Amino acid sequence: MNSIYGIINSKSSNFSETVAKIYDNFNGVWHFENIILAQKNDLPQVSVCERYIIVYNGAITNYSELKKKLDSHRQINSDEEIILAAWAIHGQKAVEMIQGSFAFAIYDKQEKNLFLVRDRLGIKPLYWCNTDKGFAFSSNIRNLSSFGVIEPKISPLSLTDFLRYQTVHSPDTILENVKMLEPATILNFNTVSGKISSESYWNITNITQNNSVISIDDTRKEVKNLFFKAVEKNIPTNCSYCAFLSGGIDSSAVARAMAKISDKRIKTFNISFSEEKFDEAHYARYIAKMHNTEHIEIKLSPQQFLEHLPDALSAIDHPSGDGLNTWIASKFAKEAGIDVAFSGLGGDELFAGYSIFKRMIKLNKYQSFWKTPQSIRNHAGKIISALRPSVASAKISTLLSLPNFDFAAMYAVSRQLFQDKTLNDILNTAPLPYSLPVSLLHKQNWKIDNQYILKYVSMAEMLTYMQNILLRDSEQMSMPHDFEIKVPFLDRELVEFVLSLPDFIKYPHTPKKLLVESLPDLLPDFIVNRPKMGFVLPWTQWLKNELYDFTEKRIKTLAQREFFNEKAVLNFWNDYNKNNPNITYSHIWALVVLEEWIEAMFNV
Repeated sequence: MNSIYGIINSKSSNFSETVAKIYDNFNGVWHFENIILAQKNDLPQVSVCERYIIVYNGAITNYSELKKKLDSHRQINSDEEIILAAWAIHGQKAVEMIQGSFAFAIYDKQEKNLFLVRDRLGIKPLYWCNTDKGFAFSSNIRNLSSFGVIEPKISPLSLTDFLRYQTVHSPDTILENVKMLEPATILNFNTVSGKISSESYWNITNITQNNSVISIDDTRKEVKNLFFKAVEKNIPTNCSYCAFLSGGIDSSAVARAMAKISDKRIKTFNISFSEEKFDEAHYARYIAKMHNTEHIEIKLSPQQFLEHLPDALSAIDHPSGDGLNTWIASKFAKEAGIDVAFSGLGGDELFAGYSIFKRMIKLNKYQSFWKTPQSIRNHAGKIISALRPSVASAKISTLLSLPNFDFAAMYAVSRQLFQDKTLNDILNTAPLPYSLPVSLLHKQNWKIDNQYILKYVSMAEMLTYMQNILLRDSEQMSMPHDFEIKVPFLDRELVEFVLSLPDFIKYPHTPKKLLVESLPDLLPDFIVNRPKMGFVLPWTQWLKNELYDFTEKRIKTLAQREFFNEKAVLNFWNDYNKNNPNITYSHIWALVVLEEWIEAMFNV
């Protein structure tokens, strides 16, 4: 893990103070006049021609291939040197050659341009801002605040987005004056003119649909081939690594592939819970024994979790309704002497592992129903909510009330946490802004092909939930432990191939059917047909018992803040404790995380 930072400052009188803070916080600093580039665990690299300087976080998975192409131009020994050598020859086009997970900045001393670059799927984060104190970028938001580049101010629009979806969708962030560089984007800041421009070098929505005749057997062989290549490309050569093993399909597939590829016995790592309902340890043990891994299992009690909770919450750089599981796993894995873990993240998004995939196909099939008068649909929704009150019923009611069939709006409602009716009650900001994910998906201008509905759901998942929650959390919660998480399911070649396939090949008649049938010797029926859980913490029990006082204190504090209606928030908390079926632990925990983040960011 290598946190990066940079600032171009010509407007502030206290630049020397900023310089001093950066030298105190970063091991490697390049400083010339009013420009600083810094990174945490290494020195910034300078090109052989001395024209370009780079700070970098990530891992190039086609390093060997690029080294063969570029080694004649100089001796290359690192990812940074690969990028610099390619950039010196090809300029911005060099990014198209690079595969992997990365976020980096290159300064061109000759043209006075600073380039910010982020990988195709947004695995590594990169934030930036341009204020009266200068232009700055960072791997995390807190650096921008702590080094005095911004005066943090919450965006009401982004606050609503967070409560709706447990995150804020890029390029926006929770703060008004900070942006997240979007995936597959090159941003150019000219340090003389101050002009900012950006361009995309890859677009997930441009992946060509595979309309040629391809047999099921050939498809499965190619999926297996690409999956094994993706795992192999990510295996590090100079540090200790493991597979995070829950015992589900994705993590089991990754662990088995690692075991077959590696020339040494691999490690697997699992966190289990004393609450039997949430304990997946026996599945993980089964896979570990099957593949003869060195299995490390940590059993976590509520008391232990409470002990670590303050540190875990303090690590949240950008508020998110998820992520503490990653902090816990990263911490204990690092303490066990492991530096890198392989994750099954991306498997659900790519191989239709969530219930939303089938749901969206069903909604698309019955879209003519939305030609029924809206008054009739509204009435039907109210009846459903009254007869069977639940979060699911509330979403059905909202879907029925939509003015027409809209793929983007229906997807967004399916992913929504707080319904707008509730937000109108608990927030003082009115009227509510338009849904950011709906806007984002509308901008894609998709012409929905009924043979490829799963592809569109996959892309929607990757552009919203995966990029803005799962990947952001993976990075921000592992970084404090100097720990790296690899995501082989997000290999570019694998993603492009699977997304190009029509629905009849991928439809999950059984869980992740295409993946499972492509890896028949890796995934036993015992694992394939087990109940889907994922790595979740027993929140419902904890919030009403061990974490009750902790939670209530933060709910009460948040309720008094300017954006919220105090009485409505407290009523919401009381209704949760009375087992209101429309309120889940996810609603409550999102409020707790938000309060913790506000207190840490603003010290109030």
